[in-house]
Amino acid sequence: MGEWSTISFADAVSVNPTVALKRGNVYPFVEMAAVDPGARSVCESEHREFTGGGSRFAPGDTLMARITPCLENGKIAMFRPRVDGGAGFGSTEFIVIRGREGVTTDDYAYYLTMWPDFRQFAIGQMTGSSGRQRVPAETLAGFEVAVPPLPTQRRIAHILGALDDKIELNRRMNATLETMARALFQSWFVDFDPVRAKLDGRKPTGIDKAISALFPVTFQESPLGSIPQGWKLKTIEELAERVAIGPFGSDIKVCTFVSEGIPVVSGQHLRGIMLYDSEFNFVTVEHADHLKRSNVQRGDVIFTHAGNIGQVAYIPKTSRYERYIVSQRQFYMRCNRSLMSPFFIASYFKTPEGQHRLLANTSSTGVPSISQPVTYLRQLKIVVPPLALMKVFDSTVATIHLKMTDNDYQSRTLAALRDSLLPKLLNGQLNATGKDNAP
Repeated sequence: MGEWSTISFADAVSVNPTVALKRGNVYPFVEMAAVDPGARSVCESEHREFTGGGSRFAPGDTLMARITPCLENGKIAMFRPRVDGGAGFGSTEFIVIRGREGVTTDDYAYYLTMWPDFRQFAIGQMTGSSGRQRVPAETLAGFEVAVPPLPTQRRIAHILGALDDKIELNRRMNATLETMARALFQSWFVDFDPVRAKLDGRKPTGIDKAISALFPVTFQESPLGSIPQGWKLKTIEELAERVAIGPFGSDIKVCTFVSEGIPVVSGQHLRGIMLYDSEFNFVTVEHADHLKRSNVQRGDVIFTHAGNIGQVAYIPKTSRYERYIVSQRQFYMRCNRSLMSPFFIASYFKTPEGQHRLLANTSSTGVPSISQPVTYLRQLKIVVPPLALMKVFDSTVATIHLKMTDNDYQSRTLAALRDSLLPKLLNGQLNATGKDNAP
């Protein structure tokens, strides 16, 4: 398999390499919130004028969060801009890692950074005040790594990369499926396309006669404008069994996280319309039991009201966990299922109209936040169609949901295989042809 060498991490890779950017020019910018712990790559959040601050990186560089709790949450990704060839910059809280010429490839550098032993070492180097601790980049030199010849590195990266490729394909498929479901919701319940078609004497497209019959043929006036005849305006409070804020703040810290138990939901889990059963931190049942409001459960809709505000997702009935904890940056709604579908609520607040109304009470002072989120959400009025139509919509998109869940399960299985292979491949215990090197 060739000669392996054991060297310092800082000798194996380039840490915070020089990247030339010109002040005043516009470059891809990556914010910390754009890094998804479950994704191998990250693209730019936006294009922004470079004024001299922030981390700098080239395509293929690995961005590793250096601040708590982002590093503990696994915010590590390779920069892959939407347009090939462009260097970029981003949050000051990134450490940039690149393969060292003649020593390591960029892909191998990424997997070294993803190695759990390395990440735990980096976490152990954090300094600073509680809640704002950071990894000094120079401390990474204290970690030693095994480095094989470049051809072996490429084979290792190919094995792990093939698994990551499939995981990313599943993520893209789920994004497409969610877009389809959200487009259908927008058409039926925001733009009222079937009603408008019938009003114009046209046959509604894409639906059969039975579904078409559930839509009225005229509109009525309401405080929110024209809505389909017979549909109601109701407040969230009228539709909910409960609306409450998350139960914990600083009393749950990284040191209380365990490998299994009660999953802790944060804003990073609310990227899609459904909350998937992956990439959670956990706390013990005993630790969770003293939190009187820690009873978030299947069917609840979760919102983020502070920090990366406006994130929304619901917990599907197929979730493997019966109970969740959300932080004080989240709040949640439990629908009265005889009046409202959780997927309907999550879908509405994912639309541009729903996002606009949800964020209309945002405070611009300090950390972005929705002011008095529970009180504000309760008083919001939304257009409510007949329950029979909501049930038809849920049934129509059920196949989409099932496929999204299947894709997520497959991704979790592939991620578990990747995570079991990664340390064995990186320490030479298992070579890149799959043969066990252990004595």
